[in-house]
Amino acid sequence: MSTLSKKISNRLAKDIVDGRLKPGAKLEETTLATRFKVSRTPVRDALRELAATGLIESEPRKGFSVATIDLAGLLDLFEAASEVEGLCAKLCALRAGMAQKKQIELIHMRARQAVAEGDVARYAELNESFHKAIYDGARNRNLHALAANLRQRLEPFRTQQFFNTGDRLRTSVAEHDAITKAILSADPRAAFDTMCAHTASSATNVIEFFEKQHGSGRTGNAL
Repeated sequence: MSTLSKKISNRLAKDIVDGRLKPGAKLEETTLATRFKVSRTPVRDALRELAATGLIESEPRKGFSVATIDLAGLLDLFEAASEVEGLCAKLCALRAGMAQKKQIELIHMRARQAVAEGDVARYAELNESFHKAIYDGARNRNLHALAANLRQRLEPFRTQQFFNTGDRLRTSVAEHDAITKAILSADPRAAFDTMCAHTASSATNVIEFFEKQHGSGRTGNAL
C-alpha cells in the first residue's frame, strides 16, 4: 500500500472509530477522491485495506459501506491475538539472535523518546515496528503470518487508542519495558505473560472507549 493510500485509510479508520462515519454509511470512491484531492486509485486501495480489518464492508454492485462494530467479535479477536502474540514473545525470548534482540531494544528506546516528546503518531508507528520485530524474532513463518493477520484486523482500534485515551501512551510503553526486559533476559515465561498482559490492557482500553463513545449495544458480525 502506498503512503498516500495509508494516510487515507488511517483518516477513514479514525472517522469510523470516533463515530463520525456511522454504520451503513456509503463510501463512494468518487466522493472520497474529491475529499482527499486524489485520484480514485489510492482511495480504492485504502478501502480494500479497511475491508480487510472489518471496519467496512464490500458487496458486489453495492460498493463499500461502514460496518457495524461487534464488541463481542472484537473481544474474540483480542483474545486470539493475546495468545498468538504471547507465543511470539515466548519464542522470541528463546530463539532471537543478539542482533534481533538489539533491534527490539533500539525500537523500544526510540518509542520511549517519542513518549517523552509527546509524539503520539511517532509512537504509534514504533509500536507497530516493536511488535513486528518480535514476530520476526520468533522465527516461525506460520506464526508470524497469523500474528500479522490478527494485528492488521486490530490495527485501527489499537492505533486510535493512543489518540483517544490520554494515559494509554505511558502505560503502553511501560508494558513494553517489561516485554523487552523479558526478551533480552531470554525468559520465555515472563515474555509470554507480559505480552498477554499488554494485549489484555490494550483490549480493555479499546472496549471501554467504544462503550463510552458508541454505547455497549453496538453489535453485528462485521468482525
